[in-house]
Amino acid sequence: MERLNKDVPEVKLTDEQRAALAEVDSLYESKIAEKEVFLGGLIAKAQAEGNFAELPELEAQKRREITRLEEKRENEKNKLRAQQSGS
Repeated sequence: MERLNKDVPEVKLTDEQRAALAEVDSLYESKIAEKEVFLGGLIAKAQAEGNFAELPELEAQKRREITRLEEKRENEKNKLRAQQSGS
């Protein structure tokens, strides 16, 4: 494990930086949960109504939305890290 860490510079984060990163995590976790509930409801509704042809598209949409939000979260966190390491 120590050999892996030699290649990656250790980043020291202040409490303020950790708080900002945690805030971004919290925000995006809530957005992801919201999408999961909304699209999960649409999937359940389609199943209940017997619209099985819609299920693959709804499930794919759910995956795309969650992936998009996860990527957006990581981009924001990387911007914060770059901003704060450059300061």
